[in-house]
Amino acid sequence: MTSLLQIVLFSVQILRWIVLVHVIMSWLINFQVLNLRQQLVAQIWYGLNSTLNPLYSRIRRMIPISGGIDFAPLVVLFGVYAIEILIRNNMY
Repeated sequence: MTSLLQIVLFSVQILRWIVLVHVIMSWLINFQVLNLRQQLVAQIWYGLNSTLNPLYSRIRRMIPISGGIDFAPLVVLFGVYAIEILIRNNMY
């Protein structure tokens, strides 16, 4: 059982890093540090969007965008940290 929880914990940690990279990359694109005309940047961006959009769309239905700020990544990060805490506390 501990091995299974460690695998789930590792998956949750990967999701956390994917969300953080997506948030930082969105800031860099909005502040024009990164350009979507570059092929590598566009591939990474569209890959992250297609990966995270199903998760974000479910959250956006519950929490609407307020004032042009999207809180979906923040809610996902809170959920990821909550799951991580639950797994760590119940691992042994």
